[in-house]
Amino acid sequence: MTCASRVIGHSRKLRNVSALLRQENALFVRWTSNSSHTVSSKRDDALRVRHHGYVPAEKQCYSKSVNDGMMSSPAMLKSSMHWMMAKKLGNPPALLLQTNRSSLTNVYLKRGFSSDSGLPPHQEIGMPSLSPTMTEGNIARWLKKEGDKMSPGEVLCEVETDKATVEMECMEEGYLAKIIKGDGSKEIKVGEVIAITVEDEEDIEKFKDYSPSASVDKVPADKSEPSAPKKEVIEESPKAPEPKVSQPSLVASEDRVFASPIARKMAEDNKVPLSNIKGTGPDGLIVKADIEDYLASGRMEVAASASKQKVATAPDLDYTDIPHSQIRKITASRLLFSKQTIPHYYLTVDTCVDKLMDLRTQLNSLQESLGGKRISVNDLVIKAAALALRKVPQCNGSWTDDYIRQYHNVNINVAVQTDNGLYVPVIRDADKKGLSKISEEVKHMAQKAKENSLKPEDYEARTFTVSNLGGPFGIKQFCAIINPPQAGILAVGSAEKRVVPGSSPGDYNFASFMSVTLSCDHRVIDGAIGAEWLKAFKGYIENPESMLL
Repeated sequence: MTCASRVIGHSRKLRNVSALLRQENALFVRWTSNSSHTVSSKRDDALRVRHHGYVPAEKQCYSKSVNDGMMSSPAMLKSSMHWMMAKKLGNPPALLLQTNRSSLTNVYLKRGFSSDSGLPPHQEIGMPSLSPTMTEGNIARWLKKEGDKMSPGEVLCEVETDKATVEMECMEEGYLAKIIKGDGSKEIKVGEVIAITVEDEEDIEKFKDYSPSASVDKVPADKSEPSAPKKEVIEESPKAPEPKVSQPSLVASEDRVFASPIARKMAEDNKVPLSNIKGTGPDGLIVKADIEDYLASGRMEVAASASKQKVATAPDLDYTDIPHSQIRKITASRLLFSKQTIPHYYLTVDTCVDKLMDLRTQLNSLQESLGGKRISVNDLVIKAAALALRKVPQCNGSWTDDYIRQYHNVNINVAVQTDNGLYVPVIRDADKKGLSKISEEVKHMAQKAKENSLKPEDYEARTFTVSNLGGPFGIKQFCAIINPPQAGILAVGSAEKRVVPGSSPGDYNFASFMSVTLSCDHRVIDGAIGAEWLKAFKGYIENPESMLL
C-alpha cells in the first residue's frame, strides 16, 4: 500500500514537468539577462567617464568579476534547468555547475591625452572659478615660465577676478609646458584653457606649437552633423505651403489712397507721395492738415540733417578711452541688477554726535598711551550699526524666491574706494568685537583693497553694508544702492554744527548733527521695521557709552 501511494505521488509530480520547465526557463533567461545587462551598463558607464579641468584626479580602477551562474552553452543551460526542475520535484541530482568568470579590464581615468596628434599625457589647466560670482577673469601675470618645474603650493599665476587679484597655486608636481593665455590676457571664461602641464621634462618641447582650439572644435563639429538633416527638414517644410495670393491684395490696398482734392493738389505741387502719409480724416482720408504736417516734419528733418553736418565739421573732442577693469565691470552689473530688481526705499534721520565725539577723544587718548591705533568716527558707526542689527534682526537678512533668510551673524561690509574701483571688504561678527579690533581690521582691509590684494574670504559672507562719504569728502547726505543679496545699506553723511533751542526761552546752543540714510529692500524690511532700526542706531550714536556695555 505504501509503495502504491509513492508511485501515485511521483506520477502527479511528473504531470507538471512541462509547466515547470517552461517556468524555470523563463525565470532563468530573465535572471541571466538582468545580470549581464547590469555588468555591461556598469562597464559602459565606467568607460564613458572623462576627466576635465585642472584639479588632479587620482587614478581610479574599476573592475568587477561576475560569478552569478551565467551559462555559455545550451547544454549547460539545459543542465541547470534540469537541476532546478529536479529540486522542485524534491530529488535534486548531484550536479556541479561550472560558472564563467568574466572580468572587465581595469579602466584608469587619466588626464588629457591626445592620441590623434601623438602628444604625451598632459593636463589642460582651465581658468578656475575663484569666487561665487566669477564667470570670467584676467591673467595679471605669470610667476612661472614655460619649462619651469612646479611643486604643490607654489604660486603659478595671479588671476584678476571680479573682486580682487588672487594667486593661483599649483596642485601637484610637474612642468609648465605651454602658456596659452599670457600676461594681461582679459575676459577669459571660466574653464577656458590657459596653460598645459606635463609630468616629464622631455615632453615640454612637444607642446611648443600646441593650440587647444583644434581639440575643442572637434566636439561641436561632431554634434552638428546629426542636427544637419533636421535643419533641412525644418527649412523645407514651411516653403511648400507658401501662399502667394496675399501679395496682390496688399498691392491693391496700397494703390488705393483716399485723399481730398486740395490734399492731392498740395501733394502734387510739393512732390509728396500720398502713400507715405497716414490720413487723419474720416475712414483714413488724407486732408490738407496731413500734407502740411508732413511738409513741416520734412523741413525739420532737413534742418536736423544740416545741424548734424555742422557738428561733423566741428573739430573733434579730445578724449581718452579707459578700459574697464574686472572689478569695474562686475560692480556696474551688480548695481544695475540691484536697481532694476530690488524695490528700494529710503529713510533719513539726523543724529547728534557731540557725545560721540567726546567719547572718541577720550578713547584715542587711551589708545595713544597704549600704542594702539586711533579710532575713527566710521569705526563707531560700524559698531553702532552692528549692535542695531542685533537688536532688530529683521534687517539682517536677504530675500529669496521661497523664503526670507535671517542671518545670525552680523558681518558688516565697509565700502572702500580705490583707483581700481569700489571694494567692500567684510568685518565679521562686528557686534562681538571691540572698537580697537574693528579699527585695526578696517585699516588692514582698506590697505589690502588699495593694494588690490584682497582674497575671496575678505569680502564673502556679508550681511549689511556701511558707506561713508561724509568724513572723507564732506558729503552732507546721499542714498546708497543696496549690495545684493543684502537687504540694507547705510549711507553716512558729514557732521555739521547747527543752532538748537536751549533750556530757557531765548537761549540757543550749538550742536553737531550727522545725517544718515538707510536704503531698504521693501521685500524684506517693512517701513516700520526700518524706522525701528534707525531708532536703535540713533540711540547708540547719541548715547555711545551704551556700546561699551
